[in-house]
Amino acid sequence: MVVTVRRMETADKARWDAYVAAHNLGTFCHRAGWKAVIEKGAKQTCHYLLAEQGGVIVGILPLSVRRSFLFGKALVSTMFAVYGGPLVSNAGAAEALDNAAWEIAHLNDVGSLEYRTISAARENNADWHTEQDVAATFQKPLKQSEDEILLDIPRKQRAVVRKSLKNGLKCSWDKDINTFYALYAESVRNLGTPVFPKQLFSAFVEEFGEDVEVQVIYTPDGIAVASLMSFYYQDWVLPYYAGGVPDARKYGAHDFMYYQLMVHAAKKGKTGFDFGRSKSGSGPYKFKKNWGFNPTPLEYQTRLAPGAEKPDLNPANAKFEVMVKLWKKLPLPIANLIGPYIARHLG
Repeated sequence: MVVTVRRMETADKARWDAYVAAHNLGTFCHRAGWKAVIEKGAKQTCHYLLAEQGGVIVGILPLSVRRSFLFGKALVSTMFAVYGGPLVSNAGAAEALDNAAWEIAHLNDVGSLEYRTISAARENNADWHTEQDVAATFQKPLKQSEDEILLDIPRKQRAVVRKSLKNGLKCSWDKDINTFYALYAESVRNLGTPVFPKQLFSAFVEEFGEDVEVQVIYTPDGIAVASLMSFYYQDWVLPYYAGGVPDARKYGAHDFMYYQLMVHAAKKGKTGFDFGRSKSGSGPYKFKKNWGFNPTPLEYQTRLAPGAEKPDLNPANAKFEVMVKLWKKLPLPIANLIGPYIARHLG
């Protein structure tokens, strides 16, 4: 039976999400709602493709088109997501979606098609290239009581968490986007990175509702020092966007924050903790290993047109070295004003 590919319509969202939920490789990042988040929050164009066979969904592929003078053009599955790429039921669906995606790239004059797959599904050849040892994801089962969660943390990191629990910190779960964003924006400015648009985070809350958690950590004096936006999907919790001021380290606020999230998620019945993607050898990579998470190398795949180069958006890229240094020195109001126009292409 022939496999056909078409664009997802609004009426298809429930069927799309049901397919993702039933697929063994489905993730929160594959959900249909990401289309609205990316379009509303980052003003990017999305093409969400459905593969059908006899009226039954046999594959899905979320795609976003990035057009940027600074960072180049690319077709990505999925922008702002750590995971992506097609989910399929058979080889025919995989081929049909690949061909449809490459046709969209051609029509948009884009020479790079990126699938953010956990495990590569295509062999390296003249068309497809797989990243090796560039980044990893960190996942492990989540214990179900406060004591078990604490004891599951390696000894040295556990001591840091215990110390943070004695600092009188308070944790808020009231979806305070304004406070979250202020802390996040200052944090990424200090790293030399433009901040994503505030509308992006509001769009996540609007689209996914109770599956989004916004957490703010306060000192005993009521000063907000750290924040985190997390996602819930099936049995998993995914801490995703984190920020904080320099004083957060003095209080151990981030250690306190992640422990509180683990406890909170366990009370919600979640049994897995997905610490997300980090560049190999980076500070966040080492931080997650300190918590007892073992890295799983990510195998992102890219198809390039003849003569095209894969855009490299890594802040460590020498091309951006001067920009990073200058950005760290920008007054925060200026960084927050112009940053979103740049960062909406960085997802």
